[in-house]
Amino acid sequence: MTRRLGMTLRSFLVVGLFASVLAWAAVGQQLPSQSKDVHLGVASCAGSTCHGAVTPWKDANVQQNEYVTWTRQDKHAKAFEVLHNERSKRIAANLGLPNAHTAKICLDCHADSPAPEARGRTYQVSDGVGCEACHGGAVRWLGIHISGTAGHADNLKNGMYPTTDPVKRAELCLSCHFGNETKFVTHRIMGAGHPRMSFELDTFTAIQPAHFVVDADYRKRKPVLNGVQTWAIGQAIQLRGLLEALTSPTRSHDGIFPELVLFDCHACHHPMSNVRWQRRESAKLGPGIIRLNDANMIMLRIIATQVDEPSGQRLRDSTVKLHQASTQSPQQTADAAKEMLAIVAQLVDRFAKHTFERKDMEALLSGVTQEGMKGEFVDYATAEQATMALSAIINAMKQSGLVNDAQHKKMINTLNEAYDATAKDEAYRPEAFVAAMRKLNEAIPRS
Repeated sequence: MTRRLGMTLRSFLVVGLFASVLAWAAVGQQLPSQSKDVHLGVASCAGSTCHGAVTPWKDANVQQNEYVTWTRQDKHAKAFEVLHNERSKRIAANLGLPNAHTAKICLDCHADSPAPEARGRTYQVSDGVGCEACHGGAVRWLGIHISGTAGHADNLKNGMYPTTDPVKRAELCLSCHFGNETKFVTHRIMGAGHPRMSFELDTFTAIQPAHFVVDADYRKRKPVLNGVQTWAIGQAIQLRGLLEALTSPTRSHDGIFPELVLFDCHACHHPMSNVRWQRRESAKLGPGIIRLNDANMIMLRIIATQVDEPSGQRLRDSTVKLHQASTQSPQQTADAAKEMLAIVAQLVDRFAKHTFERKDMEALLSGVTQEGMKGEFVDYATAEQATMALSAIINAMKQSGLVNDAQHKKMINTLNEAYDATAKDEAYRPEAFVAAMRKLNEAIPRS
């Protein structure tokens, strides 16, 4: 997991502007890979007078060097290239594929991979996860975008994907970093050698090489959320994805077995000599039971309890019910997942409208650390999510002026111990993480 220190680009939500951008984003808008809009390839963006400048333009409202930033700093630019390395060759061979760089199952996430009829003359699959993989096929919006006569709202109306909308951004990112109904990182792919998937929206947004600057002009054109709201929405969308997979007849099972990628990897993947099971009250399961990956359930319950306490309690009860159902039958599991989906849907809408301010941030920072001190994060996946959550909260508090430099530095230095405890999943020790939570709790400034 990447250590995140001193992250920038945080501010409070401008409610009216955010509402207007949400209005631009059509309900049920298709992801760039699913849209019929033709993709023209990164060459359409890479001109020196467009987004291919070597250095940022002076006094321009955008930097104009976005293509160079993507090429030089962004791992998405190398996503196709890695399909030729030895690990990818081994994965392809294990899956019975001729190779990785032509297999749809690989290209769907390692490239901008629209339908063949949506590929323009200058489109190249070898570009990797390029501009249009996130911003949408440019055939309808490129002209007005270049002309300078249209604003951001006009671009969105003509097919540009609304990445500034955190719900849409989460759906886009998770379509590869977890999967959806059209592409899904299964346990078979993991078993073939693919790395374990890990994601948290605010952290991954913050460590992404920024090809924009959040200044006064940016705020006039686009919404800017604080990291806590981004984190909250990301948790809800990530949990929604897992629950949708559990309710899907095609994705919830693999033959007679459940789809194991939906479960906690480390419940099975640890040395037999490492007797590590510990009871967790939120799961209420005994030893030897493969537990669903409930890291996002725990995070979302903490958030919901602060924003809407009744929803937090319903989510707590629903979590126990889902865990119990997973020991009974596939149908009962799907039914329990559907019940939780209804709660999550309400929370997505609630979080999109809720401006997370001082009392929320302080309560959430305390809530996550308190749960950690109680041992709720004894499992690696939950500890990993908790660490990224705490990073989002602490940095949002700093950017919002709720803590000073010295207080921020003290908390970040302590949080580094949590990062150290979760640096290697196979070496994770719950007691080290609990100790880090105790130290962080002592470092939290009390108002």
